[in-house]
Amino acid sequence: MLEQMGIQAVEAKKVLMVASTEMKNRALTKIAEELVANTEKIVEANQLDLDAGRKNGMAASMLDRLKLDTDRIAGMAKGVMDVVNLPDPVGRILNTVQRPNGLIIQKVSTPLGVIGVIFEARPNVTSDAAALCLKSGNAVILRGGKEAIHSNQMIAQIMRDAVKKAGLPENVIQLVGDTSRDSANELMQMNQYVDVLIPRGGAGLIQAVVKNATVPVIETGVGNCHIYVDWEADIEKAVEIVFNAKTNRVSVCNAAESLLIHKDIAEKVLGKIKERLDEKQVELVGDDASRKIVEGIAPATKEDWGTEYLDYKMSVKIVESLDMAVEHIYQYGTGHSECIITENKETAEEFLNRVDSAAVYVNASTRFTDGGEFGFGAEIGISTQKLHARGPIGLPELQSFKYKIYGNGQIR
Repeated sequence: MLEQMGIQAVEAKKVLMVASTEMKNRALTKIAEELVANTEKIVEANQLDLDAGRKNGMAASMLDRLKLDTDRIAGMAKGVMDVVNLPDPVGRILNTVQRPNGLIIQKVSTPLGVIGVIFEARPNVTSDAAALCLKSGNAVILRGGKEAIHSNQMIAQIMRDAVKKAGLPENVIQLVGDTSRDSANELMQMNQYVDVLIPRGGAGLIQAVVKNATVPVIETGVGNCHIYVDWEADIEKAVEIVFNAKTNRVSVCNAAESLLIHKDIAEKVLGKIKERLDEKQVELVGDDASRKIVEGIAPATKEDWGTEYLDYKMSVKIVESLDMAVEHIYQYGTGHSECIITENKETAEEFLNRVDSAAVYVNASTRFTDGGEFGFGAEIGISTQKLHARGPIGLPELQSFKYKIYGNGQIR
């Protein structure tokens, strides 16, 4: 079955890669309209997944990732329309050179071709990935997890029908119905049909793809995101930024997991931060210094410093300097998103320059590491690698390039 999907995707990409911007935008607009029009069907399908998740003991934070309602489906449709409003990345002239022999060489952006996306519980990824791939001229084969299979199947079918109504091949978007490990492994090795693979999910999924795929991989990363409260921080800002970064949505990769506080401000700010986090019953685990300052902080293990909790839990460490904070981030961070809270511009700039993560913030929540918030319309994932793509993967990252050479009879 997967081989047939690969063949269909290759045929579909031949049409899509030369489709006009108007045609692609028409298809995307139709997708957005149909998602909203079929909200009730999507919610019903999603309820089957939620019921199965509860029956299987799925954690509340993961159920939140899985849940779709009217507002979230409207958000999915808005994400698709945001992509409509972005410039078409295909066919941009990146560089032009005229050689002494008269050859004109143009470097031009082109689609990657067929993209495979392997992802876990969040069904909104289905529409985000499909929209970005379509606008960037790429056919996509989606392989979601069993937790969201009913939701994904409904969303994919709605999108395929919409694309067909708009005049493009429905096979520019395909969903693998088999959620077994075998289907994932087969997709990872479909070099004949798939040009690049993008995994989106937990550390286990991502590493399984990186280690087992023969298809080239754009690696998305887990998010052990840090907030460092400098001794010159505004305490009110610190409290609200930490609260938002940790609790706005705990089950996502850009949620803050680790809190570092300079020793000179710790006694003033840690109690206030804990008091605010208590409103959401966030469990804090910390070093000896933090536990001496505030009661109710459990002892942290070495493993806590490197853990992406995706839950109402956060590690706390008191540091003596910016140097110590940066070193801690280097040792335990995942290269995703880090933040400094400070009113000292020189300290802020030093933090920005020294921390080697995809997104580095001054006085703002790490929750902004998101394709929509960055103005990319949507995203397929957050890349923490350095080759080809880094940070939110939007339209530009779904392009390769080729050279167009114009001659007039030149021979070598």
